[in-house]
Amino acid sequence: MNRRTYGAGTIKRSRRTKAQVEQLDRQILEVLRVDRPQSVRHVFYRMTDPRLPEPVEKSDRGYRHVQRRCVQLRRSGRLPYWWITDATRRGYFTPVYRSASDFLRSVSGHYRADLWQQSDHYVEVWVESRSLAGVVEDDCKDLAVSLYPTGGYSSITLAYEAARHINYDADGRQVNIVYLGDYDPDGVLIDVTLECELREHLELHIDLNFERIAVNKEQIQEYDLPSKPRKAHDRRSLHIQETVEAEAMPAGILRNLLREHVEDFLPDDALRVAKVAEQSEREHIERMAAFMEVKEV
Repeated sequence: MNRRTYGAGTIKRSRRTKAQVEQLDRQILEVLRVDRPQSVRHVFYRMTDPRLPEPVEKSDRGYRHVQRRCVQLRRSGRLPYWWITDATRRGYFTPVYRSASDFLRSVSGHYRADLWQQSDHYVEVWVESRSLAGVVEDDCKDLAVSLYPTGGYSSITLAYEAARHINYDADGRQVNIVYLGDYDPDGVLIDVTLECELREHLELHIDLNFERIAVNKEQIQEYDLPSKPRKAHDRRSLHIQETVEAEAMPAGILRNLLREHVEDFLPDDALRVAKVAEQSEREHIERMAAFMEVKEV
Protein backbone atom coordinates (compact mmCIF):
# COMPACT_ATOMS: atom_id res chain seq x y z
CA MET A 1 0.00 0.00 0.00
CA ASN A 2 1.26 3.47 -0.89
CA ARG A 3 0.75 5.98 1.95
CA ARG A 4 0.99 9.74 1.50
CA THR A 5 0.55 12.12 4.44
CA TYR A 6 -1.01 15.58 4.13
CA GLY A 7 -1.16 17.52 7.38
CA ALA A 8 -2.61 15.39 10.14
CA GLY A 9 -4.33 12.88 7.84
CA THR A 10 -3.06 9.94 5.83
CA ILE A 11 -4.40 9.11 2.37
CA LYS A 12 -4.07 5.49 1.28
CA ARG A 13 -3.59 4.75 -2.38
CA SER A 14 -3.10 1.26 -3.72
CA ARG A 15 -0.22 0.67 -6.09
CA ARG A 16 -0.83 -0.95 -9.45
CA THR A 17 0.17 -4.58 -9.62
CA LYS A 18 2.71 -5.74 -12.19
CA ALA A 19 -0.15 -7.14 -14.29
CA GLN A 20 -2.01 -3.79 -14.14
CA VAL A 21 1.11 -1.87 -15.20
CA GLU A 22 1.62 -4.25 -18.11
CA GLN A 23 -2.02 -3.73 -19.16
CA LEU A 24 -1.56 0.04 -19.03
CA ASP A 25 1.58 -0.31 -21.16
CA ARG A 26 -0.35 -2.34 -23.74
CA GLN A 27 -3.04 0.37 -23.86
CA ILE A 28 -0.45 3.10 -24.41
CA LEU A 29 1.28 1.14 -27.18
CA GLU A 30 -2.00 0.34 -28.91
CA VAL A 31 -3.18 3.97 -28.90
CA LEU A 32 0.10 5.12 -30.42
CA ARG A 33 0.27 2.22 -32.86
CA VAL A 34 -3.05 3.32 -34.35
CA ASP A 35 -2.53 7.10 -34.18
CA ARG A 36 0.88 8.80 -34.03
CA PRO A 37 2.64 10.99 -33.19
CA GLN A 38 0.91 12.19 -30.04
CA SER A 39 1.95 14.30 -27.08
CA VAL A 40 2.13 12.67 -23.65
CA ARG A 41 -0.89 14.74 -22.63
CA HIS A 42 -2.88 13.33 -25.54
CA VAL A 43 -1.94 9.79 -24.48
CA PHE A 44 -2.89 10.59 -20.87
CA TYR A 45 -6.41 11.67 -21.85
CA ARG A 46 -6.87 8.52 -23.88
CA MET A 47 -5.87 6.51 -20.80
CA THR A 48 -8.57 8.19 -18.67
CA ASP A 49 -11.31 6.46 -20.66
CA PRO A 50 -13.26 4.44 -18.02
CA ARG A 51 -14.06 1.81 -20.65
CA LEU A 52 -10.41 0.72 -20.77
CA PRO A 53 -9.37 -2.38 -18.81
CA GLU A 54 -6.89 -0.23 -16.86
CA PRO A 55 -7.94 3.45 -16.87
CA VAL A 56 -5.98 6.13 -15.01
CA GLU A 57 -7.43 8.87 -12.85
CA LYS A 58 -7.98 12.36 -14.29
CA SER A 59 -5.44 14.07 -12.05
CA ASP A 60 -1.85 15.27 -11.95
CA ARG A 61 -0.97 11.95 -10.35
CA GLY A 62 -2.57 10.07 -13.24
CA TYR A 63 -0.69 12.22 -15.75
CA ARG A 64 2.64 11.62 -14.01
CA HIS A 65 2.04 7.87 -14.07
CA VAL A 66 1.33 7.84 -17.82
CA GLN A 67 4.36 10.06 -18.36
CA ARG A 68 6.60 7.64 -16.42
CA ARG A 69 5.27 4.64 -18.36
CA CYS A 70 5.97 6.41 -21.68
CA VAL A 71 9.54 7.07 -20.53
CA GLN A 72 10.06 3.45 -19.50
CA LEU A 73 8.54 2.12 -22.71
CA ARG A 74 10.77 4.35 -24.83
CA ARG A 75 13.93 3.47 -22.91
CA SER A 76 13.12 -0.22 -23.15
CA GLY A 77 12.79 0.02 -26.93
CA ARG A 78 9.12 -1.03 -26.99
CA LEU A 79 7.92 2.47 -27.86
CA PRO A 80 9.72 4.24 -30.75
CA TYR A 81 10.88 7.68 -29.61
CA TRP A 82 9.31 9.46 -32.58
CA TRP A 83 5.81 8.23 -31.67
CA ILE A 84 5.79 10.88 -28.91
CA THR A 85 6.02 14.54 -29.91
CA ASP A 86 7.21 17.40 -27.70
CA ALA A 87 7.23 20.84 -29.30
CA THR A 88 7.79 22.55 -25.94
CA ARG A 89 11.54 21.83 -25.95
CA ARG A 90 13.71 22.23 -29.01
CA GLY A 91 17.33 22.86 -29.87
CA TYR A 92 18.68 25.68 -32.00
CA PHE A 93 21.05 24.69 -34.80
CA THR A 94 23.38 26.43 -37.21
CA PRO A 95 23.61 24.39 -40.42
CA VAL A 96 27.05 24.11 -42.05
CA TYR A 97 28.01 22.53 -45.40
CA ARG A 98 31.10 20.84 -46.83
CA SER A 99 30.67 22.51 -50.22
CA ALA A 100 28.25 24.39 -52.46
CA SER A 101 27.03 21.11 -53.94
CA ASP A 102 26.43 19.77 -50.42
CA PHE A 103 24.35 22.88 -49.71
CA LEU A 104 22.24 22.37 -52.83
CA ARG A 105 21.55 18.76 -51.94
CA SER A 106 20.57 19.71 -48.40
CA VAL A 107 17.99 22.27 -49.55
CA SER A 108 16.48 20.21 -52.36
CA GLY A 109 14.29 18.35 -49.87
CA HIS A 110 13.01 21.66 -48.48
CA TYR A 111 11.84 23.00 -51.82
CA ARG A 112 8.08 23.60 -51.79
CA ALA A 113 5.88 24.66 -54.67
CA ASP A 114 3.37 27.36 -53.73
CA LEU A 115 0.13 25.39 -53.69
CA TRP A 116 -1.74 28.55 -52.58
CA GLN A 117 -0.81 30.71 -55.56
CA GLN A 118 -4.12 29.97 -57.33
CA SER A 119 -6.23 30.26 -54.17
CA ASP A 120 -8.35 33.25 -53.21
CA HIS A 121 -7.57 32.51 -49.55
CA TYR A 122 -4.68 33.05 -47.16
CA VAL A 123 -4.69 30.59 -44.23
CA GLU A 124 -2.87 30.36 -40.88
CA VAL A 125 -3.27 27.88 -38.02
CA TRP A 126 -3.11 29.04 -34.39
CA VAL A 127 -3.13 26.67 -31.42
CA GLU A 128 -3.31 27.30 -27.69
CA SER A 129 -0.23 25.30 -26.70
CA ARG A 130 3.09 24.00 -27.98
CA SER A 131 1.84 20.53 -27.13
CA LEU A 132 -0.91 20.93 -29.75
CA ALA A 133 1.57 22.45 -32.20
CA GLY A 134 3.68 19.30 -32.08
CA VAL A 135 0.65 17.18 -32.99
CA VAL A 136 -0.40 19.19 -36.08
CA GLU A 137 2.99 20.51 -37.20
CA ASP A 138 3.56 17.95 -39.96
CA ASP A 139 0.09 18.57 -41.41
CA CYS A 140 0.70 22.32 -41.44
CA LYS A 141 4.00 21.75 -43.25
CA ASP A 142 2.32 19.47 -45.78
CA LEU A 143 -0.40 22.05 -46.42
CA ALA A 144 2.14 24.93 -46.47
CA VAL A 145 0.37 27.02 -43.83
CA SER A 146 1.98 28.95 -40.99
CA LEU A 147 1.53 27.56 -37.47
CA TYR A 148 1.52 29.71 -34.33
CA PRO A 149 1.34 28.33 -30.76
CA THR A 150 0.09 31.09 -28.43
CA GLY A 151 1.25 29.52 -25.15
CA GLY A 152 -1.98 30.65 -23.48
CA TYR A 153 -2.80 34.32 -24.00
CA SER A 154 -0.67 35.43 -26.94
CA SER A 155 1.92 38.13 -26.35
CA ILE A 156 1.08 41.41 -28.05
CA THR A 157 4.47 41.20 -29.79
CA LEU A 158 3.61 37.85 -31.42
CA ALA A 159 0.21 39.14 -32.55
CA TYR A 160 1.77 42.33 -33.93
CA GLU A 161 4.46 40.44 -35.86
CA ALA A 162 1.92 37.92 -37.19
CA ALA A 163 -0.35 40.76 -38.37
CA ARG A 164 2.56 42.42 -40.17
CA HIS A 165 3.27 39.12 -41.93
CA ILE A 166 -0.39 38.87 -43.00
CA ASN A 167 -0.37 42.47 -44.24
CA TYR A 168 2.57 41.63 -46.48
CA ASP A 169 1.55 38.14 -47.66
CA ALA A 170 -2.25 38.25 -47.96
CA ASP A 171 -2.03 40.17 -51.25
CA GLY A 172 -5.74 40.96 -51.48
CA ARG A 173 -6.91 37.48 -50.50
CA GLN A 174 -9.47 36.52 -47.85
CA VAL A 175 -7.55 35.86 -44.61
CA ASN A 176 -8.62 32.81 -42.60
CA ILE A 177 -7.33 32.01 -39.12
CA VAL A 178 -8.06 28.43 -37.99
CA TYR A 179 -7.86 28.02 -34.20
CA LEU A 180 -7.52 25.00 -31.88
CA GLY A 181 -7.82 25.45 -28.12
CA ASP A 182 -9.26 24.36 -24.79
CA TYR A 183 -12.95 24.63 -23.96
CA ASP A 184 -12.84 26.31 -20.57
CA PRO A 185 -13.30 29.86 -19.19
CA ASP A 186 -9.75 30.82 -20.16
CA GLY A 187 -9.69 28.91 -23.42
CA VAL A 188 -12.75 30.56 -24.94
CA LEU A 189 -11.35 34.00 -24.13
CA ILE A 190 -7.86 33.37 -25.48
CA ASP A 191 -9.00 33.16 -29.11
CA VAL A 192 -11.31 36.18 -28.71
CA THR A 193 -8.39 38.20 -27.32
CA LEU A 194 -6.10 36.98 -30.09
CA GLU A 195 -8.57 37.97 -32.79
CA CYS A 196 -8.88 41.46 -31.31
CA GLU A 197 -5.08 41.85 -31.16
CA LEU A 198 -4.68 40.78 -34.78
CA ARG A 199 -7.42 43.11 -36.00
CA GLU A 200 -5.71 45.96 -34.13
CA HIS A 201 -2.70 45.70 -36.47
CA LEU A 202 -4.20 44.48 -39.74
CA GLU A 203 -4.59 46.94 -42.57
CA LEU A 204 -8.15 48.19 -43.02
CA HIS A 205 -8.70 46.53 -46.40
CA ILE A 206 -7.98 43.02 -45.07
CA ASP A 207 -11.01 40.77 -44.64
CA LEU A 208 -10.36 38.47 -41.66
CA ASN A 209 -12.33 35.31 -40.92
CA PHE A 210 -11.36 33.86 -37.51
CA GLU A 211 -12.77 30.42 -36.69
CA ARG A 212 -12.36 28.05 -33.74
CA ILE A 213 -12.63 24.51 -35.13
CA ALA A 214 -11.86 22.70 -31.86
CA VAL A 215 -12.76 22.28 -29.08
CA ASN A 216 -16.39 23.42 -29.04
CA LYS A 217 -19.45 22.37 -27.05
CA GLU A 218 -20.90 20.13 -29.76
CA GLN A 219 -17.66 18.17 -30.14
CA ILE A 220 -17.60 17.23 -26.45
CA GLN A 221 -20.71 15.12 -26.93
CA GLU A 222 -19.97 14.04 -30.50
CA TYR A 223 -16.57 12.55 -29.62
CA ASP A 224 -17.39 11.66 -26.00
CA LEU A 225 -14.49 13.75 -24.72
CA PRO A 226 -13.44 13.44 -21.05
CA SER A 227 -14.43 16.59 -19.15
CA LYS A 228 -14.30 17.99 -15.65
CA PRO A 229 -16.47 20.57 -13.84
CA ARG A 230 -15.48 24.21 -14.08
CA LYS A 231 -13.88 25.79 -11.01
CA ALA A 232 -16.63 27.07 -8.75
CA HIS A 233 -14.88 30.38 -8.00
CA ASP A 234 -14.31 31.28 -11.67
CA ARG A 235 -17.07 33.71 -12.69
CA ARG A 236 -16.00 34.10 -16.33
CA SER A 237 -17.86 32.49 -19.24
CA LEU A 238 -20.60 31.14 -16.99
CA HIS A 239 -22.24 29.28 -19.89
CA ILE A 240 -19.39 26.73 -19.67
CA GLN A 241 -20.19 24.11 -17.06
CA GLU A 242 -17.89 21.29 -18.19
CA THR A 243 -14.29 21.99 -19.30
CA VAL A 244 -12.24 20.04 -21.83
CA GLU A 245 -8.60 20.46 -22.80
CA ALA A 246 -7.85 20.30 -26.52
CA GLU A 247 -5.46 17.41 -25.87
CA ALA A 248 -8.47 15.38 -24.71
CA MET A 249 -9.54 15.12 -28.35
CA PRO A 250 -7.76 12.16 -30.02
CA ALA A 251 -4.81 13.40 -32.06
CA GLY A 252 -6.01 11.73 -35.27
CA ILE A 253 -9.39 13.45 -35.06
CA LEU A 254 -7.69 16.82 -34.48
CA ARG A 255 -5.47 16.33 -37.50
CA ASN A 256 -8.38 15.24 -39.70
CA LEU A 257 -10.48 18.23 -38.63
CA LEU A 258 -7.61 20.56 -39.40
CA ARG A 259 -6.79 19.05 -42.78
CA GLU A 260 -10.39 18.96 -43.95
CA HIS A 261 -10.92 22.57 -42.91
CA VAL A 262 -7.73 23.92 -44.49
CA GLU A 263 -8.07 21.90 -47.69
CA ASP A 264 -11.51 23.44 -48.25
CA PHE A 265 -9.69 26.71 -49.01
CA LEU A 266 -7.48 25.12 -51.68
CA PRO A 267 -8.38 24.80 -55.37
CA ASP A 268 -9.26 21.27 -56.43
CA ASP A 269 -6.22 19.01 -56.88
CA ALA A 270 -3.82 21.79 -55.80
CA LEU A 271 -1.92 19.57 -53.38
CA ARG A 272 -1.33 16.80 -55.94
CA VAL A 273 -0.24 19.23 -58.64
CA ALA A 274 2.14 20.98 -56.24
CA LYS A 275 3.77 17.68 -55.22
CA VAL A 276 4.40 16.76 -58.87
CA ALA A 277 6.00 20.17 -59.47
CA GLU A 278 8.12 19.82 -56.32
CA GLN A 279 9.49 16.45 -57.40
CA SER A 280 10.47 17.83 -60.81
CA GLU A 281 12.22 20.86 -59.30
CA ARG A 282 14.03 18.76 -56.69
CA GLU A 283 15.40 16.50 -59.42
CA HIS A 284 16.62 19.61 -61.25
CA ILE A 285 18.40 20.82 -58.09
CA GLU A 286 20.02 17.39 -57.70
CA ARG A 287 21.35 17.61 -61.27
CA MET A 288 22.77 21.08 -60.52
CA ALA A 289 24.44 19.72 -57.38
CA ALA A 290 25.98 16.82 -59.32
CA PHE A 291 27.33 19.25 -61.94
CA MET A 292 28.85 21.48 -59.24
CA GLU A 293 30.36 18.45 -57.52
CA VAL A 294 32.27 17.54 -60.68
CA LYS A 295 33.64 21.09 -60.93
CA GLU A 296 34.65 21.08 -57.24
CA VAL A 297 36.79 17.97 -57.79
